[in-house]
Amino acid sequence: MKASIFNYALTENLDASEYFCLLDLNYMHNLKVFKIVSFSIFSLFLMGSCEKKFKNDNFTAYFGGEVTNPLNRYVLFLKDNKVIDTIPLDRNNRFFKKFDSLAPGLYTFKHEPEYQYVYFDKNDSIMVRMNSNDFDESVVFCGRGEEKNNFLMEMYLKNEEDKNKMFTVFDYDLNKFNKYIDSAYTSRKNYYTTKKEALKWSDEFDLYALASLDFPYYTKKEIYPVIHEIRTGENVSQKLPKNFYEYRDEIDYNNKDLTNFSPFVKYLTYMLNNMALEKADEKASEEDKALDMNITKLNIADTLFKNPEIKNTILDNIAFAYLLEDQHIINNKKFLDRYNQLSTDKGNQNEIIKIGNAIQMLKNGNPLPKVSLIDLNGETVSSEDVVKGKCVIFFWTENAESHFETVHKKAMELKAKYPAYTFIAVNVDDNQSKWKTNLSKYKFSDIEEFRVKDFEELKQKWVITKIHRAITTNADGTINNAFVNLFDVKFIEHLK
Repeated sequence: MKASIFNYALTENLDASEYFCLLDLNYMHNLKVFKIVSFSIFSLFLMGSCEKKFKNDNFTAYFGGEVTNPLNRYVLFLKDNKVIDTIPLDRNNRFFKKFDSLAPGLYTFKHEPEYQYVYFDKNDSIMVRMNSNDFDESVVFCGRGEEKNNFLMEMYLKNEEDKNKMFTVFDYDLNKFNKYIDSAYTSRKNYYTTKKEALKWSDEFDLYALASLDFPYYTKKEIYPVIHEIRTGENVSQKLPKNFYEYRDEIDYNNKDLTNFSPFVKYLTYMLNNMALEKADEKASEEDKALDMNITKLNIADTLFKNPEIKNTILDNIAFAYLLEDQHIINNKKFLDRYNQLSTDKGNQNEIIKIGNAIQMLKNGNPLPKVSLIDLNGETVSSEDVVKGKCVIFFWTENAESHFETVHKKAMELKAKYPAYTFIAVNVDDNQSKWKTNLSKYKFSDIEEFRVKDFEELKQKWVITKIHRAITTNADGTINNAFVNLFDVKFIEHLK
């Protein structure tokens, strides 16, 4: 693992030079997603002719690149969420891998905790640059296969940009909302069509290109009735035209190639939520309503998905989401009983059971499981030495700066009203100096600051998967509630 990839590349019989195209710096600069500089000797060596001809049975492919501000010393290469290779960074933060045989298809590269997709056609040779400080905005591809991958990134960034605009759009009345999203969709589809005609990409790649266009559009339509009612108080469900969801009938829910593609997965999440909400009993308690809705989702998934692998993946997603959101011990058992009846994936059933067991350990009145924390001096301390008496523990990450500031201000506000409580902030990132630098920009008073030593330990023992979680403890240090949110209007009830 410590061997130099740079040296490996130079001694690979000089084959690599035949597979990489000359990097067009002007083209990449015009993408406006990253300030491009030369790859120096490393890249110049890899750049060569794109005219090499390959035999039909030759599936050689190359993947390499450079990580600016790396958070660890490797890049993971995955297919369908399974790690194919762990590629180490050399002393210049570059990585390189020759695959003697790589099947065409969609892959994932991950520099933890961030990830993105990369699509390989036969014999593609792709370089990628990324910066951990601004991961998604910095990703740029070059080499054989660059253009289609840069298209996917552009579509991803456009869809992410939409998220910042959509909350006010969800306030629109139905006609105005439809006009807005239809206009945006038409514009984006024209761009997709232009690129498809120019690049002449394969039908296999087009599945993902089209999915990155269609599913964000469908997702907006699934979200609209719910968010519109939350934000405006108006229930528009009865006003929706009969063809509002007609696209549902056109989707191939059993296409295995889409199972792990984020736009598809996100769409399914909202679609299942929407369909379950339509069947929900409005008179039921919040806990029972959550149980009924999630069992409904399991039943819909069982009917909708015929491919066992896809069905199990969706069932697992529903189970993970439910167990991590709604904590009611009796209802959890009812939910898991139905999940186990439908799922045939014994491996993930065990993971679901582990989460269920971890949640059981976080019941009210139980001692909070010990985890290792790091203080501002860089010293490792046990959580049991920090969490004493009445406490409120909340979490933050530098990757969500607005939340970082807002949650601290909320904690200070609560501390002023409830001085008997100790407020403890736990940063989930792994860079000590950046953590301290971020804190130094603000003057957060009356809050004890720590950083987690091992996020995996925190995730397993405290079941922390969302940054908006908080934990409250009693006067004797036992758990009061391990699944609360500082911004919940009912949160103060846990402090009385």
